[in-house]
Amino acid sequence: MAGEARDACGVVGIYAPGEDVARLTYYALYALQHRGQEAAGMAISDGQSVVVYKELGLVSQIFDELVLKSLHGKHAIGHTRYSTTGSSSWENAQPTYKSGPVGHLALAHNGNLVNSLDLKRALAEAGGDPTPQRGRMSSTSDTDLVAAHIASSDEADMHSAIRSVLPRLDGAYSFTMMDENRVFGARDPQGFRPLCLGRLPEGGWILASETCALDLLGAEFIRDIEPGELVAIDDDGVHSERFVEARPAACIFEHVYFARPDSALMGQNVYATRYRMGRRLAQEQPAEAELVMPLPDSGVPAAQGFALESGIAYGEGFVKNRYVGRTFIQPTQRMRQQGIRMKLNPLREVIEGRRVVVVDDSIVRGNTTRQVVSMLREAGAREVHIRVSSPPIKWPCFYGIDMPDQDELIAAGGSIDDVQSYIEADSLGYLSHDGMVAATQIPADTFCTACFSSRYPVPIPVEQLRSKQVLEDPSPAPRGHVEWQTEKK
Repeated sequence: MAGEARDACGVVGIYAPGEDVARLTYYALYALQHRGQEAAGMAISDGQSVVVYKELGLVSQIFDELVLKSLHGKHAIGHTRYSTTGSSSWENAQPTYKSGPVGHLALAHNGNLVNSLDLKRALAEAGGDPTPQRGRMSSTSDTDLVAAHIASSDEADMHSAIRSVLPRLDGAYSFTMMDENRVFGARDPQGFRPLCLGRLPEGGWILASETCALDLLGAEFIRDIEPGELVAIDDDGVHSERFVEARPAACIFEHVYFARPDSALMGQNVYATRYRMGRRLAQEQPAEAELVMPLPDSGVPAAQGFALESGIAYGEGFVKNRYVGRTFIQPTQRMRQQGIRMKLNPLREVIEGRRVVVVDDSIVRGNTTRQVVSMLREAGAREVHIRVSSPPIKWPCFYGIDMPDQDELIAAGGSIDDVQSYIEADSLGYLSHDGMVAATQIPADTFCTACFSSRYPVPIPVEQLRSKQVLEDPSPAPRGHVEWQTEKK
Protein backbone atom coordinates (compact mmCIF):
# COMPACT_ATOMS: atom_id res chain seq x y z
CA MET A 1 0.00 0.00 0.00
CA ALA A 2 1.04 3.59 -0.43
CA GLY A 3 1.56 3.70 3.32
CA GLU A 4 -1.05 6.28 4.29
CA ALA A 5 -3.69 4.42 6.32
CA ARG A 6 -3.06 2.63 9.56
CA ASP A 7 -3.84 -0.97 10.23
CA ALA A 8 -6.45 -2.28 12.56
CA CYS A 9 -5.17 -3.66 15.87
CA GLY A 10 -4.39 -7.30 16.62
CA VAL A 11 -5.85 -9.32 19.50
CA VAL A 12 -5.05 -12.72 20.98
CA GLY A 13 -6.57 -14.92 23.66
CA ILE A 14 -5.00 -18.18 24.86
CA TYR A 15 -6.29 -20.78 27.32
CA ALA A 16 -3.66 -23.47 27.86
CA PRO A 17 -3.18 -24.75 31.43
CA GLY A 18 0.21 -26.38 31.85
CA GLU A 19 1.75 -24.52 28.91
CA ASP A 20 4.10 -21.51 28.83
CA VAL A 21 1.17 -19.21 28.13
CA ALA A 22 3.20 -15.99 28.17
CA ARG A 23 5.53 -17.28 25.47
CA LEU A 24 2.65 -18.58 23.37
CA THR A 25 0.99 -15.18 23.59
CA TYR A 26 4.26 -13.47 22.67
CA TYR A 27 4.63 -15.56 19.51
CA ALA A 28 1.02 -14.95 18.54
CA LEU A 29 1.46 -11.20 18.99
CA TYR A 30 4.64 -11.35 16.94
CA ALA A 31 2.64 -12.88 14.08
CA LEU A 32 0.16 -10.00 14.36
CA GLN A 33 2.75 -7.22 14.58
CA HIS A 34 1.65 -5.92 11.15
CA ARG A 35 -1.72 -4.96 12.65
CA GLY A 36 -0.26 -2.53 15.19
CA GLN A 37 3.15 -1.03 15.87
CA GLU A 38 2.45 1.70 18.42
CA ALA A 39 2.15 -0.44 21.55
CA ALA A 40 1.73 -4.01 22.72
CA GLY A 41 0.83 -5.83 25.90
CA MET A 42 -0.55 -8.93 27.52
CA ALA A 43 -2.57 -9.87 30.58
CA ILE A 44 -2.06 -13.23 32.25
CA SER A 45 -3.73 -15.08 35.13
CA ASP A 46 -2.81 -18.06 37.29
CA GLY A 47 -6.40 -18.47 38.48
CA GLN A 48 -5.98 -16.17 41.47
CA SER A 49 -4.94 -12.80 40.07
CA VAL A 50 -4.56 -10.93 36.77
CA VAL A 51 -1.25 -9.29 35.83
CA VAL A 52 -0.98 -6.80 32.93
CA TYR A 53 2.29 -5.90 31.21
CA LYS A 54 2.20 -3.35 28.38
CA GLU A 55 4.37 -0.68 26.84
CA LEU A 56 4.78 1.55 23.80
CA GLY A 57 6.82 -0.03 21.02
CA LEU A 58 7.12 -3.29 19.09
CA VAL A 59 6.46 -6.74 20.54
CA SER A 60 10.14 -7.70 20.36
CA GLN A 61 11.16 -4.51 22.17
CA ILE A 62 8.66 -4.90 25.00
CA PHE A 63 8.89 -8.61 25.84
CA ASP A 64 12.40 -9.86 26.47
CA GLU A 65 13.38 -13.15 28.08
CA LEU A 66 13.38 -11.68 31.59
CA VAL A 67 9.85 -10.32 31.20
CA LEU A 68 8.46 -13.53 29.73
CA LYS A 69 9.94 -15.65 32.54
CA SER A 70 8.23 -13.41 35.10
CA LEU A 71 4.75 -13.90 33.63
CA HIS A 72 3.11 -17.11 34.86
CA GLY A 73 -0.41 -18.34 34.28
CA LYS A 74 -2.78 -20.71 32.56
CA HIS A 75 -4.50 -18.20 30.30
CA ALA A 76 -3.76 -14.81 28.77
CA ILE A 77 -4.84 -12.19 26.26
CA GLY A 78 -2.65 -9.91 24.16
CA HIS A 79 -2.82 -6.84 21.94
CA THR A 80 -0.84 -4.93 19.31
CA ARG A 81 -2.09 -1.39 18.86
CA TYR A 82 -2.71 1.37 16.41
CA SER A 83 -4.82 4.13 17.90
CA THR A 84 -8.27 4.70 16.41
CA THR A 85 -9.95 6.24 19.47
CA GLY A 86 -7.57 7.88 21.91
CA SER A 87 -4.05 9.15 21.36
CA SER A 88 -0.82 7.14 21.42
CA SER A 89 0.09 7.03 25.10
CA TRP A 90 0.96 4.43 27.70
CA GLU A 91 -2.45 4.88 29.31
CA ASN A 92 -4.15 3.87 26.08
CA ALA A 93 -1.95 0.82 25.49
CA GLN A 94 -3.80 -2.47 25.92
CA PRO A 95 -4.96 -4.76 27.44
CA THR A 96 -7.05 -2.49 29.65
CA TYR A 97 -7.51 -3.62 33.24
CA LYS A 98 -10.49 -2.98 35.55
CA SER A 99 -11.77 -4.49 38.78
CA GLY A 100 -15.24 -4.29 40.24
CA PRO A 101 -18.03 -6.27 41.88
CA VAL A 102 -17.91 -8.93 39.15
CA GLY A 103 -14.16 -9.50 39.53
CA HIS A 104 -10.94 -8.60 37.70
CA LEU A 105 -11.19 -7.91 33.96
CA ALA A 106 -8.58 -7.44 31.23
CA LEU A 107 -9.79 -6.49 27.77
CA ALA A 108 -8.15 -6.11 24.32
CA HIS A 109 -9.99 -4.46 21.45
CA ASN A 110 -9.67 -4.41 17.68
CA GLY A 111 -12.09 -1.91 16.17
CA ASN A 112 -13.67 1.44 16.91
CA LEU A 113 -16.95 2.31 18.59
CA VAL A 114 -19.09 5.14 17.23
CA ASN A 115 -21.14 5.74 20.39
CA SER A 116 -18.22 6.42 22.75
CA LEU A 117 -19.64 9.70 24.06
CA ASP A 118 -22.95 8.06 24.90
CA LEU A 119 -21.05 5.34 26.79
CA LYS A 120 -19.02 7.97 28.62
CA ARG A 121 -22.15 9.86 29.69
CA ALA A 122 -23.86 6.65 30.81
CA LEU A 123 -20.82 5.66 32.87
CA ALA A 124 -20.73 9.05 34.58
CA GLU A 125 -24.43 8.83 35.38
CA ALA A 126 -23.89 5.36 36.85
CA GLY A 127 -21.15 6.51 39.21
CA GLY A 128 -18.02 6.56 37.04
CA ASP A 129 -15.02 4.35 36.45
CA PRO A 130 -14.59 1.64 39.11
CA THR A 131 -10.82 1.53 38.53
CA PRO A 132 -9.52 5.00 37.55
CA GLN A 133 -5.89 5.53 36.65
CA ARG A 134 -3.83 6.52 39.66
CA GLY A 135 -1.03 9.02 39.32
CA ARG A 136 -1.48 9.25 35.54
CA MET A 137 -3.87 10.81 33.11
CA SER A 138 -7.08 8.84 32.57
CA SER A 139 -7.36 6.62 29.54
CA THR A 140 -9.12 8.21 26.59
CA SER A 141 -9.91 5.06 24.60
CA ASP A 142 -13.23 3.45 23.87
CA THR A 143 -11.65 0.20 25.11
CA ASP A 144 -11.32 1.65 28.59
CA LEU A 145 -14.97 2.70 28.54
CA VAL A 146 -16.16 -0.78 27.63
CA ALA A 147 -14.03 -2.35 30.36
CA ALA A 148 -15.36 0.15 32.90
CA HIS A 149 -18.97 -0.62 31.98
CA ILE A 150 -18.37 -4.36 32.36
CA ALA A 151 -16.47 -4.06 35.64
CA SER A 152 -19.11 -1.79 37.20
CA SER A 153 -22.00 -4.03 36.18
CA ASP A 154 -24.41 -5.21 38.87
CA GLU A 155 -24.74 -8.61 37.18
CA ALA A 156 -23.96 -11.74 39.16
CA ASP A 157 -20.68 -12.64 37.43
CA MET A 158 -18.25 -11.60 34.70
CA HIS A 159 -19.87 -13.66 31.98
CA SER A 160 -23.27 -12.10 32.65
CA ALA A 161 -21.73 -8.62 32.84
CA ILE A 162 -20.08 -9.00 29.45
CA ARG A 163 -23.28 -10.36 27.95
CA SER A 164 -25.25 -7.37 29.27
CA VAL A 165 -22.84 -4.71 27.94
CA LEU A 166 -22.12 -6.00 24.42
CA PRO A 167 -25.56 -5.17 22.93
CA ARG A 168 -25.10 -1.53 24.03
CA LEU A 169 -22.03 -1.05 21.82
CA ASP A 170 -22.30 0.48 18.34
CA GLY A 171 -19.52 0.12 15.80
CA ALA A 172 -16.68 -2.31 15.26
CA TYR A 173 -15.24 -4.59 17.92
CA SER A 174 -13.45 -7.88 18.12
CA PHE A 175 -12.65 -8.40 21.80
CA THR A 176 -10.52 -10.84 23.70
CA MET A 177 -11.22 -10.62 27.43
CA MET A 178 -10.37 -12.52 30.59
CA ASP A 179 -11.00 -12.71 34.29
CA GLU A 180 -9.20 -14.90 36.81
CA ASN A 181 -10.61 -18.13 35.37
CA ARG A 182 -11.78 -17.69 31.78
CA VAL A 183 -10.97 -16.23 28.39
CA PHE A 184 -13.73 -14.59 26.36
CA GLY A 185 -14.01 -13.57 22.72
CA ALA A 186 -16.69 -11.50 21.00
CA ARG A 187 -17.42 -9.88 17.62
CA ASP A 188 -19.84 -7.09 16.80
CA PRO A 189 -23.04 -7.94 14.87
CA GLN A 190 -21.47 -6.85 11.57
CA GLY A 191 -18.21 -8.73 12.10
CA PHE A 192 -16.22 -5.75 10.83
CA ARG A 193 -12.93 -7.04 12.23
CA PRO A 194 -11.80 -10.69 12.04
CA LEU A 195 -11.49 -13.12 14.94
CA CYS A 196 -10.92 -16.86 14.73
CA LEU A 197 -10.70 -19.87 17.03
CA GLY A 198 -7.97 -22.51 16.99
CA ARG A 199 -6.96 -25.64 18.89
CA LEU A 200 -3.39 -25.76 20.21
CA PRO A 201 -1.30 -28.92 19.71
CA GLU A 202 -1.34 -29.81 23.41
CA GLY A 203 -5.06 -29.30 23.77
CA GLY A 204 -5.41 -25.63 24.67
CA TRP A 205 -7.33 -22.98 22.76
CA ILE A 206 -6.41 -19.77 20.95
CA LEU A 207 -8.40 -16.77 19.74
CA ALA A 208 -6.64 -14.49 17.26
CA SER A 209 -7.33 -11.75 14.75
CA GLU A 210 -5.80 -13.79 11.94
CA THR A 211 -5.00 -17.41 11.19
CA CYS A 212 -1.29 -16.60 10.70
CA ALA A 213 -1.03 -16.46 14.51
CA LEU A 214 -2.47 -19.99 14.70
CA ASP A 215 0.00 -21.21 12.09
CA LEU A 216 2.97 -19.92 14.06
CA LEU A 217 1.87 -21.91 17.12
CA GLY A 218 1.01 -25.02 15.14
CA ALA A 219 -2.65 -24.63 16.10
CA GLU A 220 -5.52 -26.14 14.13
CA PHE A 221 -7.97 -23.64 12.72
CA ILE A 222 -11.43 -24.51 14.01
CA ARG A 223 -13.64 -21.70 12.74
CA ASP A 224 -14.23 -17.96 12.64
CA ILE A 225 -16.05 -16.43 15.57
CA GLU A 226 -19.39 -15.38 14.11
CA PRO A 227 -20.71 -11.80 14.05
CA GLY A 228 -22.74 -11.23 17.21
CA GLU A 229 -21.19 -14.25 18.96
CA LEU A 230 -19.69 -14.44 22.46
CA VAL A 231 -17.47 -17.38 23.41
CA ALA A 232 -16.15 -18.31 26.85
CA ILE A 233 -13.23 -20.72 27.29
CA ASP A 234 -12.46 -22.56 30.53
CA ASP A 235 -11.45 -26.03 31.74
CA ASP A 236 -14.64 -27.45 30.21
CA GLY A 237 -13.88 -26.16 26.73
CA VAL A 238 -15.46 -23.52 24.49
CA HIS A 239 -18.97 -22.26 25.24
CA SER A 240 -20.77 -20.20 22.60
CA GLU A 241 -23.84 -18.01 22.58
CA ARG A 242 -25.42 -15.41 20.30
CA PHE A 243 -25.87 -12.08 22.11
CA VAL A 244 -27.42 -10.22 19.16
CA GLU A 245 -28.65 -11.02 15.65
CA ALA A 246 -25.89 -11.03 13.05
CA ARG A 247 -25.87 -8.36 10.32
CA PRO A 248 -22.70 -9.31 8.38
CA ALA A 249 -20.63 -6.42 7.00
CA ALA A 250 -17.01 -7.53 7.19
CA CYS A 251 -14.38 -4.99 6.19
CA ILE A 252 -13.31 -5.68 2.60
CA PHE A 253 -10.13 -3.68 3.15
CA GLU A 254 -8.87 -6.55 5.30
CA HIS A 255 -8.80 -8.59 2.08
CA VAL A 256 -7.28 -5.75 0.04
CA TYR A 257 -4.49 -4.73 2.37
CA PHE A 258 -4.57 -5.25 6.12
CA ALA A 259 -4.46 -8.99 6.66
CA ARG A 260 -1.25 -10.92 6.11
CA PRO A 261 -1.26 -12.74 2.75
CA ASP A 262 -0.74 -16.09 4.49
CA SER A 263 -3.92 -15.69 6.54
CA ALA A 264 -7.38 -16.97 5.64
CA LEU A 265 -10.39 -14.68 5.95
CA MET A 266 -13.97 -15.91 5.63
CA GLY A 267 -12.73 -19.15 4.13
CA GLN A 268 -10.51 -17.52 1.49
CA ASN A 269 -6.71 -17.33 1.42
CA VAL A 270 -5.72 -13.65 1.37
CA TYR A 271 -2.84 -14.14 -1.08
CA ALA A 272 -5.10 -15.92 -3.56
CA THR A 273 -7.71 -13.16 -3.27
CA ARG A 274 -5.15 -10.45 -4.00
CA TYR A 275 -3.75 -12.47 -6.90
CA ARG A 276 -7.25 -12.65 -8.40
CA MET A 277 -7.62 -8.89 -7.88
CA GLY A 278 -4.46 -8.40 -9.93
CA ARG A 279 -5.73 -10.61 -12.75
CA ARG A 280 -9.05 -8.78 -12.80
CA LEU A 281 -7.18 -5.45 -12.76
CA ALA A 282 -5.22 -6.44 -15.87
CA GLN A 283 -8.49 -7.28 -17.65
CA GLU A 284 -10.14 -4.00 -16.67
CA GLN A 285 -7.16 -1.64 -16.89
CA PRO A 286 -4.59 -2.99 -19.38
CA ALA A 287 -1.34 -1.16 -20.08
CA GLU A 288 1.37 -1.38 -22.72
CA ALA A 289 4.66 -1.96 -20.94
CA GLU A 290 7.74 -4.18 -20.66
CA LEU A 291 7.67 -4.72 -16.91
CA VAL A 292 5.10 -5.27 -14.15
CA MET A 293 6.45 -4.50 -10.68
CA PRO A 294 4.82 -4.29 -7.25
CA LEU A 295 5.09 -1.61 -4.63
CA PRO A 296 6.42 -3.94 -1.92
CA ASP A 297 5.25 -5.71 0.01
CA SER A 298 1.49 -5.36 -0.11
CA GLY A 299 1.33 -5.01 -3.90
CA VAL A 300 3.16 -8.26 -4.65
CA PRO A 301 0.27 -10.74 -5.06
CA ALA A 302 -1.77 -8.38 -7.24
CA ALA A 303 1.28 -7.53 -9.37
CA GLN A 304 1.94 -11.22 -9.94
CA GLY A 305 -1.67 -11.73 -10.98
CA PHE A 306 -1.51 -8.69 -13.27
CA ALA A 307 1.66 -9.99 -14.93
CA LEU A 308 0.19 -13.43 -15.57
CA GLU A 309 -3.03 -12.08 -17.03
CA SER A 310 -1.35 -9.40 -19.15
CA GLY A 311 1.56 -11.51 -20.37
CA ILE A 312 3.99 -8.77 -19.35
CA ALA A 313 7.15 -9.85 -17.52
CA TYR A 314 7.10 -9.56 -13.74
CA GLY A 315 10.08 -8.09 -11.93
CA GLU A 316 11.17 -6.53 -8.66
CA GLY A 317 11.89 -2.87 -9.33
CA PHE A 318 12.45 -1.82 -5.73
CA VAL A 319 14.73 -3.08 -3.01
CA LYS A 320 13.03 -2.68 0.36
CA ASN A 321 14.91 -1.85 3.54
CA ARG A 322 13.01 -4.00 6.02
CA TYR A 323 14.55 -2.28 9.02
CA VAL A 324 12.72 0.98 8.39
CA GLY A 325 9.32 1.46 10.00
CA ARG A 326 6.16 2.12 8.05
CA THR A 327 6.09 5.59 6.51
CA PHE A 328 2.78 6.76 7.96
CA ILE A 329 4.18 6.61 11.51
CA GLN A 330 6.20 9.74 10.78
CA PRO A 331 4.48 12.86 12.20
CA THR A 332 5.04 15.24 9.24
CA GLN A 333 4.73 14.85 5.49
CA ARG A 334 8.39 15.81 5.00
CA MET A 335 9.49 13.07 7.40
CA ARG A 336 7.13 10.59 5.72
CA GLN A 337 8.69 11.36 2.35
CA GLN A 338 12.20 10.92 3.70
CA GLY A 339 11.04 7.65 5.23
CA ILE A 340 9.88 6.43 1.81
CA ARG A 341 13.33 6.99 0.32
CA MET A 342 14.91 5.22 3.27
CA LYS A 343 12.51 2.33 2.82
CA LEU A 344 12.50 1.85 -0.97
CA ASN A 345 15.37 2.09 -3.43
CA PRO A 346 14.71 1.61 -7.16
CA LEU A 347 16.81 -0.86 -9.17
CA ARG A 348 18.08 1.21 -12.07
CA GLU A 349 19.33 -1.89 -13.91
CA VAL A 350 15.77 -3.27 -13.98
CA ILE A 351 13.92 -0.02 -14.65
CA GLU A 352 16.06 2.13 -16.94
CA GLY A 353 14.65 2.63 -20.42
CA ARG A 354 11.53 0.58 -19.77
CA ARG A 355 7.85 1.26 -19.63
CA VAL A 356 6.78 -0.03 -16.22
CA VAL A 357 3.45 -0.88 -14.61
CA VAL A 358 3.51 -0.36 -10.85
CA VAL A 359 0.80 -2.28 -8.99
CA ASP A 360 -0.28 -1.11 -5.54
CA ASP A 361 -3.27 -2.07 -3.41
CA SER A 362 -4.60 1.47 -2.81
CA ILE A 363 -3.94 5.19 -2.96
CA VAL A 364 -4.95 7.29 0.05
CA ARG A 365 -3.43 10.79 0.14
CA GLY A 366 -1.41 10.25 -3.01
CA ASN A 367 1.81 11.73 -1.65
CA THR A 368 3.61 8.40 -1.45
CA THR A 369 2.54 7.37 -4.94
CA ARG A 370 3.69 10.72 -6.32
CA GLN A 371 7.12 10.21 -4.82
CA VAL A 372 7.31 6.63 -6.09
CA VAL A 373 6.65 7.86 -9.63
CA SER A 374 9.35 10.52 -9.21
CA MET A 375 11.87 7.95 -7.96
CA LEU A 376 11.18 5.66 -10.92
CA ARG A 377 11.68 8.49 -13.40
CA GLU A 378 14.95 9.40 -11.69
CA ALA A 379 15.98 5.75 -12.15
CA GLY A 380 15.39 6.04 -15.89
CA ALA A 381 11.88 4.66 -16.40
CA ARG A 382 10.58 5.68 -19.83
CA GLU A 383 6.94 5.52 -18.76
CA VAL A 384 5.28 4.87 -15.38
CA HIS A 385 1.77 3.42 -15.35
CA ILE A 386 0.07 3.05 -11.95
CA ARG A 387 -2.49 0.30 -11.44
CA VAL A 388 -4.43 -0.04 -8.18
CA SER A 389 -6.06 -3.31 -7.09
CA SER A 390 -8.99 -1.57 -5.36
CA PRO A 391 -11.37 1.28 -6.26
CA PRO A 392 -10.67 4.93 -5.35
CA ILE A 393 -10.92 5.57 -1.59
CA LYS A 394 -13.32 8.49 -1.22
CA TRP A 395 -14.68 8.19 2.29
CA PRO A 396 -12.99 7.67 5.68
CA CYS A 397 -13.42 4.61 7.87
CA PHE A 398 -15.01 4.88 11.31
CA TYR A 399 -14.83 1.17 12.15
CA GLY A 400 -11.26 0.64 13.26
CA ILE A 401 -9.08 1.79 10.34
CA ASP A 402 -7.35 5.08 11.04
CA MET A 403 -7.72 6.73 7.63
CA PRO A 404 -7.31 10.47 7.07
CA ASP A 405 -10.25 12.88 7.06
CA GLN A 406 -12.17 13.03 3.81
CA ASP A 407 -10.57 16.30 2.73
CA GLU A 408 -7.18 14.52 2.78
CA LEU A 409 -8.31 11.63 0.58
CA ILE A 410 -7.04 12.50 -2.89
CA ALA A 411 -9.77 10.61 -4.76
CA ALA A 412 -12.52 12.35 -2.77
CA GLY A 413 -11.74 15.78 -4.22
CA GLY A 414 -11.34 15.07 -7.90
CA SER A 415 -11.52 12.73 -10.86
CA ILE A 416 -9.16 9.91 -11.75
CA ASP A 417 -7.57 12.27 -14.26
CA ASP A 418 -6.96 14.74 -11.42
CA VAL A 419 -5.27 12.04 -9.35
CA GLN A 420 -3.16 10.96 -12.32
CA SER A 421 -2.07 14.54 -12.87
CA TYR A 422 -1.13 14.96 -9.22
CA ILE A 423 0.98 11.78 -9.01
CA GLU A 424 2.49 12.60 -12.43
CA ALA A 425 1.97 9.10 -13.86
CA ASP A 426 1.61 8.36 -17.56
CA SER A 427 -1.62 6.54 -16.80
CA LEU A 428 -3.68 5.50 -13.78
CA GLY A 429 -6.21 2.70 -13.49
CA TYR A 430 -8.24 1.36 -10.56
CA LEU A 431 -9.96 -1.99 -10.10
CA SER A 432 -13.73 -1.60 -10.18
CA HIS A 433 -15.89 -2.09 -7.10
CA ASP A 434 -17.55 -5.14 -8.67
CA GLY A 435 -14.18 -6.54 -9.71
CA MET A 436 -12.79 -6.19 -6.20
CA VAL A 437 -15.76 -7.96 -4.64
CA ALA A 438 -15.80 -10.70 -7.27
CA ALA A 439 -12.12 -11.45 -6.61
CA THR A 440 -12.89 -12.34 -2.99
CA GLN A 441 -15.30 -15.10 -4.10
CA ILE A 442 -17.50 -14.08 -1.17
CA PRO A 443 -21.07 -12.72 -1.52
CA ALA A 444 -21.12 -8.92 -1.87
CA ASP A 445 -23.84 -8.43 0.77
CA THR A 446 -21.52 -9.70 3.52
CA PHE A 447 -19.05 -6.80 3.16
CA CYS A 448 -18.65 -3.26 4.37
CA THR A 449 -17.28 -1.21 1.45
CA ALA A 450 -17.94 2.20 3.00
CA CYS A 451 -14.52 3.71 2.23
CA PHE A 452 -15.21 3.03 -1.47
CA SER A 453 -19.00 3.44 -1.63
CA SER A 454 -20.08 5.68 1.31
CA ARG A 455 -22.56 2.99 2.42
CA TYR A 456 -21.93 2.80 6.16
CA PRO A 457 -23.66 -0.22 7.80
CA VAL A 458 -23.76 1.45 11.25
CA PRO A 459 -24.90 5.10 11.48
CA ILE A 460 -22.04 7.55 12.02
CA PRO A 461 -22.44 10.40 14.55
CA VAL A 462 -22.28 14.06 13.59
CA GLU A 463 -19.05 15.84 12.70
CA GLN A 464 -18.06 16.60 16.29
CA LEU A 465 -17.89 12.91 17.07
CA ARG A 466 -15.62 11.98 14.17
CA SER A 467 -12.26 12.31 15.85
CA LYS A 468 -10.02 9.64 17.32
CA GLN A 469 -9.50 12.09 20.20
CA VAL A 470 -13.25 12.41 20.79
CA LEU A 471 -12.91 11.30 24.43
CA GLU A 472 -10.16 13.87 25.04
CA ASP A 473 -12.33 16.81 23.96
CA PRO A 474 -13.97 18.38 27.03
CA SER A 475 -16.60 20.23 25.00
CA PRO A 476 -19.98 18.48 24.67
CA ALA A 477 -20.96 17.28 21.22
CA PRO A 478 -24.51 17.35 19.86
CA ARG A 479 -26.35 14.11 19.43
CA GLY A 480 -27.57 12.85 16.09
CA HIS A 481 -26.50 11.09 12.93
CA VAL A 482 -25.64 12.04 9.38
CA GLU A 483 -28.27 10.14 7.47
CA TRP A 484 -26.59 10.20 4.04
CA GLN A 485 -23.72 8.19 5.46
CA THR A 486 -25.76 5.25 6.70
CA GLU A 487 -26.85 2.04 5.09
CA LYS A 488 -29.65 -0.03 6.56
CA LYS A 489 -29.17 -3.76 6.08
